Amino acid sequence: MESYVLPAGTAAPSLEELQSGCGMERLHDLAQAAEPGVATAQETVGPARLYAPLTRHASSVVPSAPGRPALVGASAQIAAPEPSRTMTFDECKRGLGSTTNFFLKSRFAVCSGASFVQTWVANREPVGVSQFNVRVVGTIAKNSRTINFQYYFTEMVAQGETEVAAMKITMKAGIPQSWPSGVQYTRGGHMPGTKTFTELSAQRTFNDTVNAKPGQGSGTSDLVFAVYQPSITITPPPNATLTGDLKGNIFMLAPRWDAAKYLANSTGGGNPAKKGAATFSYLSTLTLSAKAGAEERAEAQHIREAFLVPQDTKPYMSAKKVPGQAAADPLHRTVSAARIDKNRAAAVKQCKRYWGDNYTNGGTKECDEYPFASTYEGAAENYYDPEAIKFNFSAKPIAKDDNQAGGIILKSFYGKERVIDGLDDGFIVKITV
Repeated sequence: MESYVLPAGTAAPSLEELQSGCGMERLHDLAQAAEPGVATAQETVGPARLYAPLTRHASSVVPSAPGRPALVGASAQIAAPEPSRTMTFDECKRGLGSTTNFFLKSRFAVCSGASFVQTWVANREPVGVSQFNVRVVGTIAKNSRTINFQYYFTEMVAQGETEVAAMKITMKAGIPQSWPSGVQYTRGGHMPGTKTFTELSAQRTFNDTVNAKPGQGSGTSDLVFAVYQPSITITPPPNATLTGDLKGNIFMLAPRWDAAKYLANSTGGGNPAKKGAATFSYLSTLTLSAKAGAEERAEAQHIREAFLVPQDTKPYMSAKKVPGQAAADPLHRTVSAARIDKNRAAAVKQCKRYWGDNYTNGGTKECDEYPFASTYEGAAENYYDPEAIKFNFSAKPIAKDDNQAGGIILKSFYGKERVIDGLDDGFIVKITV
């Protein structure tokens, strides 16, 4: 029997199903539909994206709010929301369900999991079945370089004739690849090593921590990318025969560390060993509201128009399809002041071309551009990359207040999500109405 590594929450077949043969067929069908045992999330960015096959299905994510709440009081500030940095076991369990391998609450709170089913055999016939689920929640505190991985062994079930009290389960968490290679990590926590099924059923949870000290990364942002990969090996009791999930590298998470000078904690509060922070290297989503009363409404409406009816936007280009709508075609941040200025100038040129020199309507409007001027995909992309499609952007005069509110939200989004400069990071945009 082949090894099945299934999404956490998969229901094991009953002993009666296994003895009739129906259970084997169901496991085979589930395995055929399941993701590869070793895969990375579709939303992975950076070098880890190419390390292993991507999942066939998008990860589960927290639904977007219907719109940004109205600001109250003179001290209220326009800003992107704070990303989640905690996740409970119940949140992870609900987020994963029984059909997906990854739940991304934010790029600072993620989880994954898998289900393991074993069939106990005597005289070539199934006589028992055992199952357990393992889920791992990864979280990162604000401005911290330490990633905490909390492991949960749950739904540990045995029926029929089994010897689970003597079945050993070895749990390891490796870092098989780093970029740059040779990065040294500080590990902590309390990994269980090898425990029996019964012992893990009693212990249920344990944790592992990983920290990459600054100064080991590449580029001016001191970037470290890695693959974090839990693996499980099951050792049957002496003289017992088991089939099913006996070993596997079950899933991978993609940590990242930076010490970018343009992001928070760039000095470590005076402690060089703590400067920068960790994230998970997944796409983040900038949510803007086109709802009445939203400060950025006109900008959100403009972007929505560029998404839905690009042929109606200016400058005209018949094949226009602006990026930032899906994980396969994200936006990438640039911190180059020269490139940002070039992007803005190219957009303003189109505002003047279509709406005249007085497109500002006496200073009440500004030229809004999408993709944003602070991205590599901005209006001047073709100037830097001759292979980029010319005019694959939209420029439009909108209310000055709305344009500036959108800019403030974007700037705070970059900071809170720790979006780095370059093509090894990315984000998409979602418009709520």
